[in-house]
Amino acid sequence: MSNSPSDYTPRPMSNRTTYALGALALVLIALIVVFAYRWGGNQQTEVRNDGYGTVRNEAVTAALHSDGGVRLGRPEAPKTIEIYEDPMCPSCGTLETLYGQEIAQKLDEGELAVRYRFVNFLDPKSSSGDYSTRAIAALQCVADTGSGVTYSKFHDTLFTTRQPDEGSELTDDELLTIATESGATGPARDCITGGARRGQVTDQAAATLDALSVALDGAAATPSVFDGTTKIDVNEPEWVQQLAP
Repeated sequence: MSNSPSDYTPRPMSNRTTYALGALALVLIALIVVFAYRWGGNQQTEVRNDGYGTVRNEAVTAALHSDGGVRLGRPEAPKTIEIYEDPMCPSCGTLETLYGQEIAQKLDEGELAVRYRFVNFLDPKSSSGDYSTRAIAALQCVADTGSGVTYSKFHDTLFTTRQPDEGSELTDDELLTIATESGATGPARDCITGGARRGQVTDQAAATLDALSVALDGAAATPSVFDGTTKIDVNEPEWVQQLAP
């Protein structure tokens, strides 16, 4: 008798076998979903506090520090966390999209302040080769006005709705337009147009990257959030709530 495939006739599958295989398939699917969730990390799609928007309390101020960091918050806020970001970093954009509005409310309520620390190691990913540096300089120009409301709007826009894709960038004119729409005053606009802070940003960002590398034992990555020397797990959806005293 020939044993060729065309001669093989499979036996009919019993209902019991069908149900057993169906149950096994459901178990496997459930396991895949569990592992996908665990490995997905910050790929959740729920936007925290959706609808709140950016900072709205005029008591929130922006303060530009000598190392290039920007503190955003009410002066009396009991806790200041640090967030390390690169303007070209997609994961930083995801962080701001998911948690930026929740953070903004905590800033308005005076429960938290944030010190943004900026790095520019993704400059080469932009079409001009210096977008991160130019964006950081523009952020400093706007922060120097002292308005937390204006800075929050500008920062949020650069990291969410207008964050450029790899290989692209925002022009200086586009940065100026976004700053103006955020409420930036004449001095801030002149600062952006003239590129007044770009030179110092290079050194500041390099020093900030060194500090981040030390904090992460040599493996610098953005975004990174710290409460003092403690690195925060931003894959934990309640991390902002847990930080607020």
